[in-house]
Parts: sequence; C-alpha cells; structure tokens
Amino acid sequence: MKWLENLSNAIAYIEENLQEEISYDEVARIACCSTFYFQRIFSYVAGVSLSEYIRRRRMTQAGFELQRTEQKVIDVALKYGYSSPTSFNRAFQSVHGIAPFEAKNIGSKLNAYPAIKFSVKVTGGNAMTYHIEKKEAIRIVGIRTQLSEDVEENLKSIPLFWDKALSTEEFQTICELSNQEPKGILGISAYKNPKDIFYYIASATNKEIPAGMFEYEIPASTWVVFENDGYLKENVQNVFRRFYTEWLPFSGYEYAGLPDIEVYPIHDEKLTIGHSEVWIAIKEEEK
Repeated sequence: MKWLENLSNAIAYIEENLQEEISYDEVARIACCSTFYFQRIFSYVAGVSLSEYIRRRRMTQAGFELQRTEQKVIDVALKYGYSSPTSFNRAFQSVHGIAPFEAKNIGSKLNAYPAIKFSVKVTGGNAMTYHIEKKEAIRIVGIRTQLSEDVEENLKSIPLFWDKALSTEEFQTICELSNQEPKGILGISAYKNPKDIFYYIASATNKEIPAGMFEYEIPASTWVVFENDGYLKENVQNVFRRFYTEWLPFSGYEYAGLPDIEVYPIHDEKLTIGHSEVWIAIKEEEK
C-alpha cells in the first residue's frame, strides 16, 4: 500500500500549504514520481486536474472564512495567493457561483470541496483482465508533437494532434511500419525532462525511419497489459484510473515511470469503437 501512502502524503502537503505557494515539483517528489507523471496520475485518480483541485480547495477555505469572520474580501484573496481582486473574483465565482462579497450574506449557498482521501475501495467485483509481459526495448517510429507539464493543456492538444494526423498521408505510412509488438497504432507520451516531453503517434517497427518522422526507444521492462473492447477513449481512460486505484495497490508491483503505451487498431479513419490495449511498465515493489 506504499503507493497510496505516497499519494496521501502528497495531498497532506497540499493541505498544509493552501495559503502558500504550492510547488508541483515538491508534490511529485513526495509522491515519488516526476512532476509530469504525478499530474497525469492525479487527473486519472481524482477525476480533476491538480490545478483545478488546488483552486477548489482554496476557494472552499476562502468561502468558510468569508462567512464566519469579519475579514475583508481583499484580505482573504491575498491570503490564498490572489493579488488581483479580479482573478480572485473569477476563481471564487467558478467554484461557488456567486461573488465573494455575497458569501458574507447569511443564507448564501456555497460549494465545499473536501480534501481528497485515498483509501482502498471495495467495488464488489468488476474484473480487470490483464497479463504480464517481459519485453526487450521497444523501438517506435512515427510523428510527434511537443507537450508541456500542464496536463490540462495536453488534454486539449493531443486530440487535435490525432485529428490532424488522420488526415495526412503520414498516418498510412505509420500503419505500414507496424511489424513488431505491440502491433497496432500506438499513442505514447514520452517524458525525459520538463523541456523534452513529446506525444508520439507511431508503430513498433524495425524498419528505417521515413523522412520527417522520429524514432524513440522505450527501455526493456516488465509490462502489465490490459485489453478492452468498446469505446476507445472511455476504455483507455478507465484503465488508467482503475490501474492506479484498484490494481496497483494490491499487485505487489510499483509503477516504473516509463512511457505508457496506448494501442489502437490499424485503421484509415477516426474510430470510436474497437479493440484497444494499454501497456503500463511496472517493477517489483521494494520490500
């Protein structure tokens, strides 16, 4: 359960620093992973981005203080890191639906978002079908787009990258490259450092690199592979959420921090339904 303990410690750090600047790097360090991977993991597990979670928690506390104390709105704004009344007003309204000064009126309705608590969840039994594979390094070739450490921004840019790729001749070339495992069209987020983060649409292959494309090698590792049939986007996101909250805490493995691999059917048009796989690198849990 060390994984859940690390996440809980990261949440505790956020709670202790709601009135201070919260370092994403420090949060990730406490959770024992990179800043990029922590933001991804948090979004899957919590259902909201890290920045949105922090904003909701700060506005929840700000709402409490405006209702129960005589503090001025500007003082509460400064307390929770907003030097601009306009930006505080915008953040407050997005959470509570009313302006900060209205929160002082008895009877005003506010929304309270409690701190997240990670615990073992007894779901009653929807199976997660998986198998474990050990593989040598996986070489991929394809096209790529640069990502940032801002998960919300990436969630917008990656679907646009797919839409653009599907309309190009390069996509058919990528389909024809696939001759190694995992077979299919791969979607891969590869993180080296904050300035070197790319999302690849690629194939696993031993063929030469076509002009204008890039190669990337994922180190040898042990992988847990989840297979799904149905709606592609929903299934892939669901696998990541259940992996972190249901599979990983009980498995005796740790997340290895390598690029996750989404595997989609080879196709020449945008698919919404089909067979998909998610490959996640794991390692033996330290005793």
